[in-house]
Amino acid sequence: MTIQQLNYAITIAEVGSMNKASEILYVSQPSLTGAMQELEKEIGFAVFKRSGRGVTLTPEGTDFLLHARQVNSQFQELQNYLGKSKSRKKKFSVSTQHYSFAVKAFVELVKEYDTSIYEFKIMETQTKDVLSDVANLRSEIGILYLSDFNRSALSKLMKNAGLEFHHLIDCEAYVYLWSGHPLAKKKSISFDELKDYPCLSFEQGDTASFYYAEEILSTEEYIRTIKANDRATMLNLMIGLNGYTLCSGIICEELNGSDYLAVPFESGSVEQDSVMEIGYITKKNTILSKIGELYIEKVREYLGINR
Repeated sequence: MTIQQLNYAITIAEVGSMNKASEILYVSQPSLTGAMQELEKEIGFAVFKRSGRGVTLTPEGTDFLLHARQVNSQFQELQNYLGKSKSRKKKFSVSTQHYSFAVKAFVELVKEYDTSIYEFKIMETQTKDVLSDVANLRSEIGILYLSDFNRSALSKLMKNAGLEFHHLIDCEAYVYLWSGHPLAKKKSISFDELKDYPCLSFEQGDTASFYYAEEILSTEEYIRTIKANDRATMLNLMIGLNGYTLCSGIICEELNGSDYLAVPFESGSVEQDSVMEIGYITKKNTILSKIGELYIEKVREYLGINR
């Protein structure tokens, strides 16, 4: 096993394609395939599952890549110490459900680093992709929520993917709408009062499940529903159609603007529990990088959490 083989495997996992990896690495595809076959023969299991659509990590490959990244990172640090490393940016990536606080914390994090040295990435994405990104090491941290409704299903998915959930804060449900909405001036809003307005939710893809929904009380029967795939569109629909969504009540005016507000939801108007447990996920048996630790500190600061 060589550092070169580990670097090959890491690159293939990141791009999901032998063809793309060979282009990035400036190695012919036959040579790259041969190197991976030699590696898999030596370690005794398949790292990748190959198909016409590309390659994906096997369960054993996912664990192997975790250690491969650590070894590769240590090798780079040794090169830096010896003064022989090539100029290469360190990377930090976060995948999250559509939470403005997660973006705000990311902004504050990046301000403290030189982006000519570090490469940062944040992805607001579907719930299944948050799980997949962290499981496949595309992101170090994932941000999502659990509730009494989805906890069992998502906990099982996380266990199977080798993920660990870390609690941050519990939040009661709020109705998120624009300041000109007919219900905006109410002290609290019941489920029955919302029936005349469209409920907005984030699209979860073809494999969508109630358990993937980012909005609490996703199984309630909403007369009017509209799906969107990004936060900006969601905000526009709130103004244009008097739409609303149910959220944690944690909003960021700096990013979303001051035209939106969160009104307490009357939890007694539905049978389900309306408490959201927001937290972050990591790969099991891993230690957060210094940048990862600082990001979580920024999240805690924004949420007003004392350690």
